[in-house]
Amino acid sequence: MKKVALFVVALFAAQASFAQGNMRTVKVGGAEMYPNKNIVENALNSKDHTTLVAAVKAAGLVETLQGKGPFTVFAPTNDAFGKLPAGTVETLVKPENKGTLTTILTYHVVPGRMDSEAIAEAIKKGNGKATFKTVEGGTLTAMMKGKKLVLTDEKGGTSTVTIKDVYQSNGVIHVVDTVIMPD
Repeated sequence: MKKVALFVVALFAAQASFAQGNMRTVKVGGAEMYPNKNIVENALNSKDHTTLVAAVKAAGLVETLQGKGPFTVFAPTNDAFGKLPAGTVETLVKPENKGTLTTILTYHVVPGRMDSEAIAEAIKKGNGKATFKTVEGGTLTAMMKGKKLVLTDEKGGTSTVTIKDVYQSNGVIHVVDTVIMPD
């Protein structure tokens, strides 16, 4: 009986260890992203996401992204925002443009925890493409180009995932190299 009890304890310990291994700490923007912190807590530490954090604050989405979720966030880097026409970010963060900014940011969020494995499975089931409904209400299309996950927005623009599976307490972040736009 003692051996059975020890086996059960060892089995649970192995499962917990496996689950923790799946939810590893990843470096983004020079900082560790901890799976026990929420999306906003982690994003605040990434030097590559200062523009995104400022935009989230300007749109009034901090409380939402600190909420229970789960959320899948395709998080554009500062360089991604830098690809937008000059003055775009400065214009979007103005109070009078809060609605437009909110629309763009919530287009980067999909309800649920969609890690790369779940996205790959959806792409496989969709014969090479998968579509996801965003919090904004629009659709993102995901596909693989070689070993890279590429998103296509409603305007035909594309963005590549550069860092996948950054687990959060309330979801998962995939870092992207281009801001995606709703229709």
